[in-house]
Amino acid sequence: MHILSKLKTTLQIALVSGAFVANAGAQTITVFACEPEWAALTHVLLPNANIHVATHAKQDPHHIEARPALIAQLRSADVAVCTGGELESAWLPMLQQRAGNSKVQNGAQGMFFASGQVEMIDPRPGVVGTPFSGDVHAEGNPHFHTDPHRFLKVAHALSKRFASLFPQEASAINQRTQAFSQMWSQQVQQWEKRAASLKGMRVASQHTTFAYLWRWLGIEQISDLEPKPGMAPTPAHLQRQLSLLQTTPVEAVVVAAYQDPRAAKWLTSQSGIQAPLLVLPATTENPLAADALVTWYEQLITSLVKVRAK
Repeated sequence: MHILSKLKTTLQIALVSGAFVANAGAQTITVFACEPEWAALTHVLLPNANIHVATHAKQDPHHIEARPALIAQLRSADVAVCTGGELESAWLPMLQQRAGNSKVQNGAQGMFFASGQVEMIDPRPGVVGTPFSGDVHAEGNPHFHTDPHRFLKVAHALSKRFASLFPQEASAINQRTQAFSQMWSQQVQQWEKRAASLKGMRVASQHTTFAYLWRWLGIEQISDLEPKPGMAPTPAHLQRQLSLLQTTPVEAVVVAAYQDPRAAKWLTSQSGIQAPLLVLPATTENPLAADALVTWYEQLITSLVKVRAK
């Protein structure tokens, strides 16, 4: 049986086996997830929870509007699961303030930040982001969800938090966590075998969205289409990147699905640039699907391997 099918079957068994742990009259747990990847992970650990997702795969998680609907969702939440690391600093504090929900304020057990569970790359202690400096994060690059090893660390930490918050579900949560951990580890081994050919691959990319993915797979990003993190590409900066790529070829120009691809399209159309434009999803597109996380990683690996094989 294919590893993905095995993962689906094992997780489904774990979900069903834990379905009768809670009392019939127990109140439904409500979870507010800042990003789709945490909604997907929550769905694995708490499949019966009512899950609200603040963002989606076509949306930049740095910048969203604190809409009334999101305020209402956070107000009703028993727990919030977010990336942290200043990724949501432009909008989450406003939501927390307006929601007025003591369960999901910073420091409360119901406010879970994934960044507190892993080591982040490229920390910049003391740096304060401004409108002129771009999306600079003092704690480090917050896009660590593209590293499956760090993702698994977050999964274990979130499982413990959920078990502490909802002791009536603890046994079922532990079962699901064990099933997910076992199958995820096996899947990572398969991905690493399939992606072995990607080591040494060079890419240009917009932002550091996939920095952890590159590091995991041994891919080198030699060009960033943004002059500063989170700032739109400028003509002058793109000209400099064009000169760089004409002398130091890359195998793909990569943008995330939520980013404007026009700058990347311009680069790939210029003389001397043989690299194709590759649009990758920065998170799962269907977070409440049973195989959401595996399907998303499969997309990333498959897309990159296809480009290298050409």
